[in-house]
Amino acid sequence: MEYQIGDIVRTKKVHPCGSKLWEITRVGVDFKLKCRGCGHEILLERPKALKIITKIENRKET
Repeated sequence: MEYQIGDIVRTKKVHPCGSKLWEITRVGVDFKLKCRGCGHEILLERPKALKIITKIENRKET
């Protein structure tokens, strides 16, 4: 599946703030995700990010 910067994705686990929605802010070897609930940012290796993402909630318009 192709991911783009600005896509809103749902993850398997809930963030401590209670949100499951994340915005992709960087795509490449690593994924940078920003929590839509509290704004916390994390940097994950691509294989781990692909494993935790379950679906795209809102795709950014190109």
